Amino acid sequence: MTIHPTAVVEIPSTATVKAAIPPECFERSLWRSLRYAAFSVGLTVGLGLFALAFIPVAWAWLPVWLVYAYATGTAATGVWVIAHECGHRAFANGTRAQDAIGFVLHSALLVPYFSWQRSHAIHHGKTNHVIDGETHVPKRATTPQGRRTLRVQRLLGSRVHGVFTIVSRLVFGWPIYLVAGTTGGAERGVTNHFWPSRPFSPALFPRRWRNRVLASSAGVFVTVGLLTWWAITGSAWEMLAVYGGPYLVTNAWLVTYTWLQHTDADIPHYDENDWSFIRGAFCSVDRPYGRLADLLHHRIGTTHVAHHIDAKIPHYNARAATHAIREAFPHLYRYDPTPIRRALWNVATSCHVVAKTNDGWQFTDGDPASLPDAVARDAA
Repeated sequence: MTIHPTAVVEIPSTATVKAAIPPECFERSLWRSLRYAAFSVGLTVGLGLFALAFIPVAWAWLPVWLVYAYATGTAATGVWVIAHECGHRAFANGTRAQDAIGFVLHSALLVPYFSWQRSHAIHHGKTNHVIDGETHVPKRATTPQGRRTLRVQRLLGSRVHGVFTIVSRLVFGWPIYLVAGTTGGAERGVTNHFWPSRPFSPALFPRRWRNRVLASSAGVFVTVGLLTWWAITGSAWEMLAVYGGPYLVTNAWLVTYTWLQHTDADIPHYDENDWSFIRGAFCSVDRPYGRLADLLHHRIGTTHVAHHIDAKIPHYNARAATHAIREAFPHLYRYDPTPIRRALWNVATSCHVVAKTNDGWQFTDGDPASLPDAVARDAA
C-alpha cells in the first residue's frame, strides 16, 4: 500500500471529490436493490432450509454443521450489507420502504436498526477521528487506557496478544459493542444500543432518537422471542445449529470489514486540529476480498473508500465510483493488496495504541523509544 502523509498533501474539498465521480453512480433504483436483497435473503434462507431437511442434529455431524455455519453466515453477511445500505439511504430514493426493509432484515440478524443507523452515521461523519470517531477507535498513548494496553501487550507478547485480540473481537466484539460501546468513542462513556439513557451514557443517542432506539430494541426482542419459541417447542440444539452458528460467522465478517477498512500500521487518525471529513474518508482502505466475497457481500470491502466519500452511492455503482476516485486522486486513494488473513494478523498484533506525530496520530508498537518522552516513561 502506497501511503502519502496526508498532513503534507493538499486535501481537496468534499465537493471536488464528489464532482470527480460520474453522476450516474449516485442513482438509486428500488427494484434493482430489491433484486440484490432477494438474492442474499434467498440464499441464506435456502441454506437454512436445506440444513433443517438434510443435516441431522448430532455430534457426529459437527464438521458438516461447521461448514454449514461458515457458508450460511457468509451468505447472511450479504443480507447485513443490504440492510446497512437501507440505513444509509442507498437502497432507494424514499425513506419508508428502505427503513421497513432494513428494520426487518437487521432485526432478523439481532441488529437494532435505528440505533445502529445513528452510531454508524457518526462513524461515517467522524471517520478516523481519534476522539469523536465511532467503532474501532484506537486508544491514545497519552491516556490511562492506552498506557495499560501497551503494558499488557508487552507483558503477553505481540503474538499471544494478537491471538487474544482476534478471537475476542471476531467472536464477542460485535455484541459487546452493541451492549457496552467498546471500541467506540471513549469520551462518550459506556453506551448501549438498546437503552439510550441512564445508567448508560446518553451521549450517543440524543433525546430525539429515544423512540427509534426503543423501536429497534423491540424488533430485536421479537427475533429473540421467536428463537426462544423455536428452542422451547422444537429443539434448542437445532436452533443453535441452524441460526446460532451462522450468526457468529456473520458477526465475524462484520467486525473484519469495519476493522480492516480503517486500520493499518500506516493509516493515521486525527484530532480536531487536523481532521476533516474528506481526510477521514481517505483514511479508508480497499482490500482484496476475492470474487466470491465480493459477489456475496456486494463489494463492501473492495469499494469502501467510495462508500465513505458518499454512503448514498449504492453498491452496484460503487465499483465505477472507485475507479473514478482512484484515477482522480491516486495520491490519496488507498488500496492494500495484502491477503486478508495476513492483514488481520498484522492489525491485531500492531494496531492498538496511537501516538501523536507530524501526520496525525499513528500506531505505535509499544517501544518507548518511538513515543513522546512523557509517554515513554509511563510505558516503560
